[in-house]
Amino acid sequence: MAISQNKNVGYSAYKVRRIIDLIRLRPVSDAKLRLNMLGTPAAIEILKILNSAIANAVNKDSANEDDLIISKVFADAGPRMKRFKPKARGRAGAFDRPSSHITIEVNSEEV
Repeated sequence: MAISQNKNVGYSAYKVRRIIDLIRLRPVSDAKLRLNMLGTPAAIEILKILNSAIANAVNKDSANEDDLIISKVFADAGPRMKRFKPKARGRAGAFDRPSSHITIEVNSEEV
């Protein structure tokens, strides 16, 4: 079992969860292929975290990359940056820039 996480990723947890639902409980080779085919910026960020989890499993547990399965993957909401944009008649419109924390756990056997 190896874990990798990245905090304060600049994408909302809602958008990230749509992508991680596609790779949950899949072999890492299939998950890497799916993430490469999606090509969205959030998918590329998830692929980096997945590659880190695979490297952790290979280096720490001496696991074979072909036998690894994604056992847990989740995205939690991170801090929101409050920003303002100029609006008509001298007003300011507030909006948030969401972020998320992504965690991926790979295991050599299915859980």
